[in-house]
Amino acid sequence: MNDARPGTTHRRGRLLALAALVAGAGAAAWSLRDLPAAFGRRPDGEQDERVRNSPQYRDGVFHNAPSTVAGTEAAPGVDRDGMRRMLFQREGRVPTRPVPTVRPAGGPQPAAEGVEVTWYGHASALVEVEGARVLLDPVWSDRCSPAAHVGPKRLHPVPVELEELPQVDAVLISHDHYDHLDMATVKRLVRSQSAPFAVPLGIGSHLRRWGVPEHRIIELDWNETCTLGELAVTLTAAHHFSGRGLTRNTTLWGSWVIAGPTRRVFYTGDSGYFEGYARIGAEHGPFDAALVQIGAYDTAWADIHMTPEDAVRAHRELGAGLLVPVHWCTFNLAPHPWSEPIERLLVEAKQQAVPVAVPRPGERVDVDSPPELDGWWEGVV
Repeated sequence: MNDARPGTTHRRGRLLALAALVAGAGAAAWSLRDLPAAFGRRPDGEQDERVRNSPQYRDGVFHNAPSTVAGTEAAPGVDRDGMRRMLFQREGRVPTRPVPTVRPAGGPQPAAEGVEVTWYGHASALVEVEGARVLLDPVWSDRCSPAAHVGPKRLHPVPVELEELPQVDAVLISHDHYDHLDMATVKRLVRSQSAPFAVPLGIGSHLRRWGVPEHRIIELDWNETCTLGELAVTLTAAHHFSGRGLTRNTTLWGSWVIAGPTRRVFYTGDSGYFEGYARIGAEHGPFDAALVQIGAYDTAWADIHMTPEDAVRAHRELGAGLLVPVHWCTFNLAPHPWSEPIERLLVEAKQQAVPVAVPRPGERVDVDSPPELDGWWEGVV
């Protein structure tokens, strides 16, 4: 029998609407439950003597080194034209077919006695140097964001689960942006690995909030070295900025030199082109290989992200052998087309006679015998 009392239908409608509102609010709250923790923790420069005494630190924040070819400040402002391109210039920015990935064949293998690089996508990579393994900027989450359901989404699956990686000797972080430092990945590495995290000054505060034991945190300033057995890792300069929330530049950023007894690799992290590459090459090179940032560039971001042409120039000034391009393919972070970074890089590298390896995500590259270019990305766009 239908209930025909006046107002019953309206009351039910209001109750249903209220229930939907409560459910929606609950779902939103659940999806954002990790947001405060993901922001990390700001280091206290007043109490942290190492931060306070860093040559890069003044007026409560870190600064880039003076440069005549890049800007001096490390906090780019809001660029309306760049924002418009990000929002409305959408064509070609994501692949139209699945990105091919490679899973490791067989069981665990010993670390390479020479130099080998496995690129997992974006800036995440495993570098093997003379029997030692180093994991760079690992991000295994579906999004590079403080929230699990909002932000740039992965354009291809991870090639291998984090827990399947071999034991490493160090985890290196270049800076604290979400596409390079991921809370969920760090927490998983605390459980699956025993290696220390070597990070620029200030990032230790994030790690401590996320449960990384103190004995596994090594904070370095530019040109400081940590020795782990026969492996030496040195934090070197980059021209960038930092920040996970509204505050910027309270943690340092940098690039990495990874050195074995006789072989060495360089990783740029994120950086605009600057004179520092020639200095790093003179002091720490030559390098058997360099992992160089080539993607997420824009005219408005020239001070903080290199173009592919900049990447080739930096690679040559470093005195590096094989160029392995990183920081492309995995996340849509800039208005340029998805495959443009690698296409522009190869044109410039050919003109400058720079050898390049372009692995599929998950593919292992022997630096002494790199694979021939096969244009795998051309079948994706």
